Amino acid sequence: MELFELGIKQAQEGLAKGEFSSVELTQAIIDRYHAKNGEIGAYLTFDEEGALALARENPKAVPIAIKDLINVKGQPCTCASKILKGYVSPYDATVIKNLKANGFIPAGRVNMDEFAMGSSTENSGLGVTKNPYDLTRVPGGSSGGSAAAVGGNLCIAALGTDTGGSIRQPASFCNCVGVKPSYGRVSRFGVTAFASSLDQVGPMTKSVEDAAILLKALAGHDEMDGTTPKDPVSDYAKALEGASMKGVKLGLAKEYLEVAGMDPEVKRLTDEAIRKCEAAGAELVEVSLPHTEYAMAVYYIIAPAEASANLARFDGVRYGHRSEQAVDVYSLYTKSRAEGFGPEVKRRIIMGTYVLSSGYYDAYYGKAQKVRTLIKRDFDVAFEKVDALVTPCAPTPAFKFGANQDPLTMYLNDLYTIPSALAGVCASSVPAGFTKDTNLPVGVQFICGGFEEEKLLKVSKAFEEVSK
Repeated sequence: MELFELGIKQAQEGLAKGEFSSVELTQAIIDRYHAKNGEIGAYLTFDEEGALALARENPKAVPIAIKDLINVKGQPCTCASKILKGYVSPYDATVIKNLKANGFIPAGRVNMDEFAMGSSTENSGLGVTKNPYDLTRVPGGSSGGSAAAVGGNLCIAALGTDTGGSIRQPASFCNCVGVKPSYGRVSRFGVTAFASSLDQVGPMTKSVEDAAILLKALAGHDEMDGTTPKDPVSDYAKALEGASMKGVKLGLAKEYLEVAGMDPEVKRLTDEAIRKCEAAGAELVEVSLPHTEYAMAVYYIIAPAEASANLARFDGVRYGHRSEQAVDVYSLYTKSRAEGFGPEVKRRIIMGTYVLSSGYYDAYYGKAQKVRTLIKRDFDVAFEKVDALVTPCAPTPAFKFGANQDPLTMYLNDLYTIPSALAGVCASSVPAGFTKDTNLPVGVQFICGGFEEEKLLKVSKAFEEVSK
């Protein structure tokens, strides 16, 4: 194998044995970046000198790609938006501090949908990212650059963020493993906020074991994020030893498996995945998540509302783009935001501001929060009967550029991932095979209860083994 093809575990073993150095590994990724990024467009920038300097300081360190909304001191943090073009972060996010402390190098910064709003990375204001399995198709989103970098062997692993499916859906499209941790498992300090009650940082990797290693490095309590509990973090990689489907109760939710519009190949591969799990010893249990039908509406009230509040800080005053056409304070705000934000971000800010406005708050936002509680309760009840749920990850394989121009059609890409995001539980996307007609990758989703990452990773690893 070429060095750029290695995963985290393989890279760490090679470094430990002295088969190559961190500098050689980092240089291999840099060379791959120069050779392939022009074609795929996964990276926005790559801090070559900084990455090599860190590799010289820590000869056992592994370089990984960072989604462009996570702050790394001395690197750009643009959120793929023109409004932050030229901004350089003055500090490290907690997850970056944790990575550095655990032998990882934050190297290149990868593309995304602007401010993480989208499901195809077509909403990036700074560049186009293509699916490495078919350059005429999207890599998914919003962590499309992370997924394309992993799937195209442009990195060893990557960090993504997941608000409504933004790790899992692109992982499905690009044939990699993606894990959305439980809400609070990983600190959000230093991660540019989209929807604060939903956002989570997670690993995007070439194997489940790699995801376990990276999640262990990321997770834990942080004084700077009050949602992170002080409970100790398991050694997730060690917990994978002997992972098996035998005796695992897998829940099949009819609301996920009987959906109109699911691509026939996605259904075939999901059904095959379920049969493989059963053949390997899993017990299949039918469950119901009756409030699933309201999840999409709830999400598109809560997430834009929180985005409206969070993005108010981008005003042309403190940092980022400042309009040259402004003549007073009012025009400074309006023109800077109008010029800097893209169409999808503007759309969600307008939606969010509307549902929070006087006279509509209780009717929309307040009611959505109540239904969100019911959705979470559905999962709680289901996990009293089963260890994990198995579902499709996305309704289709990767689609062609421009195919889902209608916003409502695009929003449906997160149909299977949004409910678990609203519930705050943990979930993964694991490669399940390729479509027959187009040879595109498809992932299957596993969902476990809150702070049950160890169980989730064991089930994911067991499936990975039986699906080889």
